[in-house]
Amino acid sequence: MLSVSGLNAYYGAVHILHDIDLSVDAGQIVALVGANAAGKSTLMFSLAGLRTVCTGKIVVDDVELNGLPANERVSRGLVLVPERRRLFPFMTVLENLEIGAYSARKSRRETLEYVYSLLPLLAERRSQLAGSLSGGEQQMLAIGRGLMAKPRVLLLDEPTEGLAPIYVRVLYDLVRNLRNQSLTILIVEQSVHHVLQVADKAYVIENGRIVMQGNGKDLLGDERLKVAYLGL
Repeated sequence: MLSVSGLNAYYGAVHILHDIDLSVDAGQIVALVGANAAGKSTLMFSLAGLRTVCTGKIVVDDVELNGLPANERVSRGLVLVPERRRLFPFMTVLENLEIGAYSARKSRRETLEYVYSLLPLLAERRSQLAGSLSGGEQQMLAIGRGLMAKPRVLLLDEPTEGLAPIYVRVLYDLVRNLRNQSLTILIVEQSVHHVLQVADKAYVIENGRIVMQGNGKDLLGDERLKVAYLGL
């Protein structure tokens, strides 16, 4: 569903990502883990067509996205739920969701009901200002907004950052549910233990390079990963 090959990304003259190769099969959860400043979010920005200058090949469902602006990548099914949520705080929950449906307006009503069925809290709070929600509720809204675009591949950038433990569980229950519905997900996380338990496949990025890859649970038991990222 998603294939990345030979991806290099730059901020100005600074070379951030080096020859990144990864693939996400249809219906998989694939994790990208690594320390702060390893290049995880830069990879997400590069896939989504935001800010970075990059070379290499990005393909979604056999369609090459290189050179396409961010809005066209959304229309092609590649949808980013950004780090720190980036909601419109003085707009309502419903208005934030409707903005997410901009590229899929014809099916907005049907998709809205689908999102409400997944996240009934959003239906209950539809008239509430987004900025008045708790951090966990805002994260659910950010994911709901992403789902309103009817993604083929959903990119989740640090979705558990700053969340209370109860919402971490809620989020991963939602991720499993979406996989059961055959949605393809690439998730960037510092919460290595949680994400590797659900990931079908995972990549470890260090200093802008992929240094390890494998089945999520296998990597969770890898001694090198335990020392580097779990402090064990």
